[in-house]
Amino acid sequence: MIYWQLFWSFIQIGLFSFGGGYAALPLIQKQVVTVHGWLTIQEFSDVVTISQMTPGPISLNAASFVGTRIGGVAGAVVATVGNVLPSLIIVLTLAWFYFRYRSLKVMQGALYGLRPAVVALIASAGLAILFLALFGKAELPISSADISWFAVIMFVLAFIYVRIKKPNPIIIIALSGGITVLLGLIGIPI
Repeated sequence: MIYWQLFWSFIQIGLFSFGGGYAALPLIQKQVVTVHGWLTIQEFSDVVTISQMTPGPISLNAASFVGTRIGGVAGAVVATVGNVLPSLIIVLTLAWFYFRYRSLKVMQGALYGLRPAVVALIASAGLAILFLALFGKAELPISSADISWFAVIMFVLAFIYVRIKKPNPIIIIALSGGITVLLGLIGIPI
């Protein structure tokens, strides 16, 4: 019975958590803490912390952790499958429709219209991160008084280095982190 409850709870979470892992957190909390009482709010907070520190999507990590806590390894498998199953079915259905009707003008028109929208969504997220890094806030309006000149210099140097050398992104991350730590150790304010 516990396996069915785990499966059903996480299938609901997987089905209704649009918007990424953080959007799933209130649903997970409601199912795990409020509805079933499997975890306390403190334990749920620990699950969120652990789920963010480990690789993979937060909702899958939480499903695995809660499933293990409630039903052992079998519980982890059941909860994780329940969490993934709705997305799997939706993606397979969309893929079937795409391959079946991809030559239709309506489908081509829809995909043609979606491309700029997807690029706009990605660009919006990228600009929000850029504004946060350079100005300390992700939304407009921004002012020149808020600018972090260290961040601007690091951004420009990293951008130029990536465009010229095309290194592995891990190298850029390691170099940026190393420079920041080194400057902090020798006492230069950032």
